Amino acid sequence: MKRFLMAALLAAAPFAASAQAAAHTVHVVVPFPPGGPVDVLGRVLAQDFGEATGQTFVVENKAGAAGNIGTDAVAKAAPDGATLGIIPAGNIAVNPSLFPALPYKASELAPVAMLATVENVLVVNPAVPARSVQELLALAAAKPESVSFASPGAGSQAHLAGELMALSGKVRMLHVPYKGIGPALNDLMGGQVTMMFGQMSSVLPLIRSGKLRAVGVASAQRSALLPDVPTVAEQGLPKFEAVSWYALMVPAATPAATVERLHAASARMLAKPAIREKFAAMGMEPGKGTPQELAATIQSETVRWGEVIRARNIKAD
Repeated sequence: MKRFLMAALLAAAPFAASAQAAAHTVHVVVPFPPGGPVDVLGRVLAQDFGEATGQTFVVENKAGAAGNIGTDAVAKAAPDGATLGIIPAGNIAVNPSLFPALPYKASELAPVAMLATVENVLVVNPAVPARSVQELLALAAAKPESVSFASPGAGSQAHLAGELMALSGKVRMLHVPYKGIGPALNDLMGGQVTMMFGQMSSVLPLIRSGKLRAVGVASAQRSALLPDVPTVAEQGLPKFEAVSWYALMVPAATPAATVERLHAASARMLAKPAIREKFAAMGMEPGKGTPQELAATIQSETVRWGEVIRARNIKAD
């Protein structure tokens, strides 16, 4: 009986690590408005964690300043496990190099779990006479800035991927920023711009309908959704990679036991078939790895995108 009671206590311990955990509301901060992929991730997590623990998890949309307001709110919150943040790659690995007066430091946030990754695809208007990365680079080399690339805004993943391609291919291309993905895609389909790196969920229906042509996948491996489309790296730009991702993070001083508890809860959530189906419907791949591996990813991405930002003299809007 004693052994049974001890086992029960140990099983309950992960979700009782915070003082009076069951009585506290946990705030899941989403640094963007409702409706986008970050918001959907936050709501999926809040529902799953709430059902698993019996606690109340509330999503708080703290939008503004390219996600910096909400990210800062997480960084400055009490490190008691009552505030979680759904942090995109841009806010932790790009913005520290992009914004000269960022209100938070990356060191003020602790990695918990990689929640999801999203493949990006290089697409062109079907009228563009280029069917490969090398043909696009040849067009750009023949006439500097004749090849233009759209993005939903300065400093976005689409912008940085285009600049990385120009830098890696040693050509000059023209960046055309838009206020959102919708206007960018509309002008790409209309022929006003040449190309764009777009998230798989946004561009796959347009590829399948023939409104856009896929030229390369910006991941390390080919996509199962577009198996016949080679990666950009396969096409003469070795190690080229531009993947969007979303991480669960907490204030840096959060106790290690709480971080481990949240990581374990995340791993359980991401292993559920129903959750994986939801992610697939959004064009997302469930994340994996330890908090330490996430920290290494953040570090390597910060270095890589920082080099691109400085080399191309990229400024935020």
